[in-house]
Amino acid sequence: MKKEAGSSRLRMGMVGGGQGAFIGAVHRMAAALDSEIDLVCGAFSRDLANCSQTGRELGLTQDRCYSDLGEMLSCEASLGLGGGAAGGRGGMQLLSIVTPNNSHVDFASQAAKAGVHVMSDKPAGISLEEVEDLAVVLQATGTHYGLTHTYLGYPMVWQARHIAASEAFGPIRKVHVRYVQGWLASAAEDGNKQAAWRVDPALAGPGGALGDIGSHAHSLAEFICNSRMSSLVAHLRSHLPGRLLDDDGEILFELENGVTGSLVSSQICAGEENGLSITIYGENAGLEWHQEQPNSLIERRATGEVITHRAGVDKPLCDEALSRCRLPSGHPEGYVEAFANLYRNFARALRDGVAPITYGVPGIAEALRGMAFLEAAVESSNCAGALTEIKEPAYGPDRKGLLT
Repeated sequence: MKKEAGSSRLRMGMVGGGQGAFIGAVHRMAAALDSEIDLVCGAFSRDLANCSQTGRELGLTQDRCYSDLGEMLSCEASLGLGGGAAGGRGGMQLLSIVTPNNSHVDFASQAAKAGVHVMSDKPAGISLEEVEDLAVVLQATGTHYGLTHTYLGYPMVWQARHIAASEAFGPIRKVHVRYVQGWLASAAEDGNKQAAWRVDPALAGPGGALGDIGSHAHSLAEFICNSRMSSLVAHLRSHLPGRLLDDDGEILFELENGVTGSLVSSQICAGEENGLSITIYGENAGLEWHQEQPNSLIERRATGEVITHRAGVDKPLCDEALSRCRLPSGHPEGYVEAFANLYRNFARALRDGVAPITYGVPGIAEALRGMAFLEAAVESSNCAGALTEIKEPAYGPDRKGLLT
């Protein structure tokens, strides 16, 4: 890919994320944090009043607030999609997709065909087949794609991967990953737009809690263990009458490197907030990380020694972890900063003329494996917990992922 000549800040448009949406505001904060990306336009809502008001609050002129993505791509093209003067009226170069899952692939494909790079919320779509089609489009257009597996932006997740790969840690044997929330313990979808689409198969796809948060647990386990999930046994269920998608589930799995483990994804655990945690056991030590205390990584060695690794630019961390820290130790960094690492590294990759995966941004390979995992888990659960192989998705050799 060629460098964006003369441009120092990447120009971003957003589809979705209007008033009343949660994740759109997080994407905007993350993209803005390192002053490498400017939000220049948006199709924030199908409700034109909502879209216009969102744009005004974000300081956009009304001519850069659009009724839909098609109009936005067309009008931005007249300003020079991917071109124009830095900081000026050039058209958008990157599209941030923060809509329900069923539109992710369509919007990403439209943008790619228009020559616009894509940062998509996860999961990538609602079927493996459509995400495989997206991979073909990306291959043909030469555009780049990022998937916001936010937790892969945390410094201590990279430190955990580094330690788990060390000779001193020994071969990994076991991993347990758990992502539990309580916000759907009651019928929150009644009158709550954010809950309603997440339990609607037409909008969310085949997985409820599994697609919403189990997809993060899957990516975290694969990433730290540096191995793909190959097979699983799943039990998914809904605890509320009439709820069509799972709100709770347990999965036993095996990775290609022989590691076995368990994955829990549940949104009916009353009292839980955002309880993502992972424990990895090697031959000589174990590691434990909790997203709600993200700056600490606990290492327990077989000798009895317990070490708490701490985040900070002044700490003896691996290069990958240090590059994702902004502040000295004792100055907490969290969710928005982790999210921002993905956007910052995506922007820097485009500026430097390399693929975003080079800088550790999850891409189409992770998107494909995530969908293959979701479909295998749903299939296993529908077959009374039958052992199910995870399909190996098809994607080109230049679409390499974060796993070796």
